[in-house]
Amino acid sequence: MKETPPAKTTATAKAPAAKKAVANKTVAKKTAATKTVAKKAVTKKAAAKKTAPAKTSAAAKKTAPGKTAPARKPESRTAMVRRARRINRELAELYPYAHPELDFTNPFELLVATVLSAQTTDLRVNQTTPRLFARCPTPEDMAAMPPEELEELIRPTGFFRAKTKSLLGLSAALRDRFDGKVPGRLEDLVTLPGVGRKTANVVLGNAFGVPGITVDTHFGRLARRFGWTTAEDAEKVEADVAAIFPKSEWTMLSHRVVFHGRRVCHSRKPACGACAIAPLCPAYGEGETDPDKAKKLLKYELGGQPGQRLKPPPGYPGQPAPPLAAP
Repeated sequence: MKETPPAKTTATAKAPAAKKAVANKTVAKKTAATKTVAKKAVTKKAAAKKTAPAKTSAAAKKTAPGKTAPARKPESRTAMVRRARRINRELAELYPYAHPELDFTNPFELLVATVLSAQTTDLRVNQTTPRLFARCPTPEDMAAMPPEELEELIRPTGFFRAKTKSLLGLSAALRDRFDGKVPGRLEDLVTLPGVGRKTANVVLGNAFGVPGITVDTHFGRLARRFGWTTAEDAEKVEADVAAIFPKSEWTMLSHRVVFHGRRVCHSRKPACGACAIAPLCPAYGEGETDPDKAKKLLKYELGGQPGQRLKPPPGYPGQPAPPLAAP
């Protein structure tokens, strides 16, 4: 029996198979292309992660150019007290000759001079009081003086009418209530006309040896710059500073701080670059930091100029102040 040969595939039969093969190849190519694109995307993402700059931290943002640096860690109370007492020791070495800068020979003269020192310099008071005390050396003499004469004698100190009223009032009070003597107690002194805590502490500390903190404009300014207080009120400043230092230091501390305020740590332009306690001062940089420029800002004996007293105490390294020029 003859075998029947296989039937030949016709062109019509071949067409569907060819089309199917082409379609399969196209799908395969698209799939491969999709995988390649996805792979590239993953690679790019990984590369971007590696090369992307690190995110800015909160601290870095604060210290970025044009932005304020973060505040330093607050100083503890113990650290502040230690620093404050070191400042006092440094000032004691810088001003071993610190003293009250008003000329006086007794408590009454110091009391009158301190009242006159309001709104003027100690130098101007010292230039004015010699004539005043020559005319009225005691409370009884001053209380009996005609107001017009007293005004003329103290005119150079400014605000002479108000000061005349205070001097006449306190002189009469001393005469009538204290037997012509200046009392040695704070509670008595502050009852006198024109006498507040600052004046009372000056008199007590320097005429009676009773420790006291004298908060004038210089002392208050430096106490705040040194970080001893944030208060503006004089009595609050006094209380804050008194809590830092032993009572035995109060009077001399006052002199040293006032000396430094008048000579170096000025109100408008402190001489930071010539300040011996600059490393201990939180306010360093508020003034001139260049040493040569700062040196030119120094006053009184540190600047080679006369002091404020016409009769300075022994040991004062500067020149005596000149007397008031004749009118």
